[in-house]
Amino acid sequence: MSHRKFNRKTGPRRALLRNMVTSLMIAERIETTETRAKEVNRIADKMVTLAKKGDLHARRQALAYMLDEDAVTKLFEKIAPRYEGRAGGYTRIIKKGPRRGDSAPMVFLELV
Repeated sequence: MSHRKFNRKTGPRRALLRNMVTSLMIAERIETTETRAKEVNRIADKMVTLAKKGDLHARRQALAYMLDEDAVTKLFEKIAPRYEGRAGGYTRIIKKGPRRGDSAPMVFLELV
């Protein structure tokens, strides 16, 4: 299977992932469940790769996916230059432990 469904229909699932990627770029660290982090990890790496290209087409592609223009600006001007010499692996997942309510495994997803 190429992606996780999170027991949601396509629209709400895409909205969830777009929101989380946007939040990650703004805050540079988010707390979420392990399965969500693994899925957001894939997309966030693709966004950083787009930002490293730095051309207008890449910026428009990022704007089409991310929800906040300020997040895209930060991605292209502040985050992408940090990873110029890096070939991939722009995010890291740090395990936190189980969530209190339902014992779901929680993690921190952050930019390296």
